[in-house]
Amino acid sequence: MSSLAGAWRRTAAGAGLLSPDGVVAPTIFAEMSALAVRTGAINLGQGFPDEDGPAEVLDAARAAIADGMNQYPPGRGVPDLLAAISEHQQRFYGLAVDPASEVIVTAGATEALTATLLALIDSPDDEVVVFEPYYDSYAAAVALAGARLRTVGLRRPDFQPDLEELAASVTDRTRIILVNDPHNPTGAVFSPEVQNEIVRLAHRHDAIIVTDEVYEHLTFDAPHVPIATLPGAAERTLTISSAGKTFSTTGWKIGWVHGPAELITAVLTVKQYLTYVNGSAFQPAIAVGLRLADSFFTDAAAALARKHTILGDGLRAAGYDVIPPRGGYFTVADATALGGADTAAFCREMPEKTGVVAIPLSAFVSREHQGEYAGLVRFAACKKVEVLEEAAARLAAG
Repeated sequence: MSSLAGAWRRTAAGAGLLSPDGVVAPTIFAEMSALAVRTGAINLGQGFPDEDGPAEVLDAARAAIADGMNQYPPGRGVPDLLAAISEHQQRFYGLAVDPASEVIVTAGATEALTATLLALIDSPDDEVVVFEPYYDSYAAAVALAGARLRTVGLRRPDFQPDLEELAASVTDRTRIILVNDPHNPTGAVFSPEVQNEIVRLAHRHDAIIVTDEVYEHLTFDAPHVPIATLPGAAERTLTISSAGKTFSTTGWKIGWVHGPAELITAVLTVKQYLTYVNGSAFQPAIAVGLRLADSFFTDAAAALARKHTILGDGLRAAGYDVIPPRGGYFTVADATALGGADTAAFCREMPEKTGVVAIPLSAFVSREHQGEYAGLVRFAACKKVEVLEEAAARLAAG
């Protein structure tokens, strides 16, 4: 069965996991997490918190289970969560979203993204423009949908795209411009100039903008600005987010996508044949979370910023050149001065040498561009303060 045909093959190849002889490798996250378990190293590789979310949200989930919300919810989502998402977008961004026709609940942002690509890609000639480095599921989902991936590089120090390169990459073949802002893995927040150019190019080439905004409440310098709020953007933008990062409930897998009703109907048509529905008792709990006071959201961002500071100080003390993030879970640091030019090898040696696990930034880059990100390593700051302090001590000692 080594030559087994199917869409799985192009999906694995798109994610960079398929060897020339047809063997599928584990993801770098699985590999490094296994190393952490085997060596007892602190896992700063995978982006999940080690602390529970707000008590009000957890209590609401328990109450929903006790109240019998344990069967299939409506296909679009529990009405109260749909309403809460609409209220949230109006409250924070001034976006008017019809909860009945312009939003659906998904099994996390990953399903929202995959369903969107499967729904809207129509030809193997369609192209999806993404910003590189990119979250690993993007390339896999684009390949599964049968489209072509076109990348625009984000390079240090600020990881902003070159506007001329962006303009050259978006053509009449572009079906979707996929934007992750705040950005994983770099921690960048796109400038107004970049956002406006994305909207201009989408109009010029009749492309759809799809945004991944799961770190929307975890920015450190200024509040998040969704692209859908820009003039002329909402009519062609699908906005994706989720509860996992904001409320430290990554395992619940409650996400959503909103946008024009016509686009949402297309996504729902595909989504209903993927998971159909999910998380019945978790959905009303996330509705509670979205309605928490402003102080919860500002405090969450401030707490994460402090964690980045602890991590960054430890990395500098260990000899890394740190690139401070402007949002999200991750800090990127250059390990070249420590002999880490080959970051894949460097990260595989780290657990034994330092007792800390991290991810090479090259894991988020297409093979032909990996050399442009040599030496760069991604560390997760979304851990308890005492864990980060211990990791910093280990890195300095190593």
